[in-house]
Amino acid sequence: MTTVCDVDIAVVGGGVVGATLANLLLRQARIAPQRLVLLEPEVVLPLPAAAPLDLRVWALSRASQRILQAAGAWSLLDLSRIEPYEAMCVWHEGSAADSADALRFAAADSGESDLGAIVEVRAAQTALLSAYAAAGGSVRRESVQGLTQTADAVRLQLSTGTLTARLVVAADGAASPVRGYAGIAVQERSYGQQAIVAALSCQYPHQHTAWQVFLPTGPLALLPQSDGSCSLVWSAVNDEAQRLLALDAGAFGHALTRATGGVLGELSLLSERLHFPLRRLTAEHFVAGRCALIGDAAHVIHPLAGQGVNQGLLDAAVLCEALVNRPAHEDVGARAALRRYERERRLGNALMATMVDGLDRLLTGAPGIGGRLAREGMAQVARNVGLRRWFAAQAMGTQGPLPQAARAL
Repeated sequence: MTTVCDVDIAVVGGGVVGATLANLLLRQARIAPQRLVLLEPEVVLPLPAAAPLDLRVWALSRASQRILQAAGAWSLLDLSRIEPYEAMCVWHEGSAADSADALRFAAADSGESDLGAIVEVRAAQTALLSAYAAAGGSVRRESVQGLTQTADAVRLQLSTGTLTARLVVAADGAASPVRGYAGIAVQERSYGQQAIVAALSCQYPHQHTAWQVFLPTGPLALLPQSDGSCSLVWSAVNDEAQRLLALDAGAFGHALTRATGGVLGELSLLSERLHFPLRRLTAEHFVAGRCALIGDAAHVIHPLAGQGVNQGLLDAAVLCEALVNRPAHEDVGARAALRRYERERRLGNALMATMVDGLDRLLTGAPGIGGRLAREGMAQVARNVGLRRWFAAQAMGTQGPLPQAARAL
C-alpha cells in the first residue's frame, strides 16, 4: 500500500540555497504550494534600509544572478546596496597589480555588463523568503530530530511532531543533521587556515573591481561595495591569522596596505574582524534513498575563488531541473531523477574543488619553484586574450552546460 504523505517535498533549511530551491520548485517544477514545505527554525529579519552594509556578503556570479531572477527574488533586492563588479585583478605577491604579469579580465570582454555582484547574505535570504511567501509557500519553524525512510516515503521527526514527504532535501549547512540521519558519511579535512572578514575604507576608489593577491600565507581578496568601501576576505595559515588578529586596528590596516601593495591606497578597518576556520568537506553521496543534499550539506570548499554559494545555487537549479524533466508517472522522490542530479553535481563540484585546492597548494607556502611557476602561469594567461575570456566565463559561471534557471533569458 502506498504511503499517504503530508507533502511531496520537504526542504530542510531556509538559507539562500534552500530558499532558492523552494522558489524554483514552485515556479518551474509546478509543485503546488500545499505540497511543499520549507523547514527553518530561525526567523530572519531584513536589515533596515539605513543600516550599514552587513559583514557577510557573497560574490554572486552572473549565473547565480539569473538563478535568483528565476526564483523571483532578484527584483526584491535593494539595488542601491548591491555592487556589480565589472572586472577582476589577480596577482602574485612577487609581482604587482599594475604589472603586465597581473591577470585582469573584464565583463566587457564577454559582452556582459558585469562579472557578478556583491550581495549581502541576509538581504538575499530575506528576498528569497519573501518571494516564497508571495508564491504561496509555507515555512514551518521546526527542526528535524530524526528520519526514517521507506520505499515510497520519508518520515521526519520534528521538534513538535512528524511529517511525511516523498522527497526530503537537506539544505541545512555543513553540519547537516539530515545528512547524518540519512546515514551519509563525509570526507573532511582542514586547510589549516582561517578566513578573516571585515569592512574596509579605501584611500582610492575600488573601480568596481574585485582585487585578489596571492600571498605565501594565503590569498587576500578585496570585494567592492556599493558605498565605496571594500569587504575583506583574508585567508591565512593559522599562525599568521592569529598574528593578524592580535594586531590593533591601526597596525592591521598597515599590514593590509603592505600586503596589497597599496593597490587601493591606505586601507583601514570600518568594522570588527570576524574569523572562521577553513575546511574542505565532501559528502560521499549526494543522494540516499529519498533524501538529497544541496549546498554546504553536500560540499564545502576554500573561499579563494568565491564559488561556495554559487555552487550551491547550481545544486538547487540542477535538482529542480531533474525533477522537471522526470517522466510524468514518476513521483518526485523516484531514483532516476535524483541520480541524474547526483551525477551532474558531484562531477561539477569535484572539478571546482580540485581546481580550488590546486590553486591553494600551488600558491600558499614558502616562495620557491611553485610560486615562480604560478607567477609565470599568470603572466601567460594575462597575455592571451582567449584564456582571459575563458577565465572571465569561469568567474561568471557561464562556462559549460547550465541548467535552464542559470541561462540568459
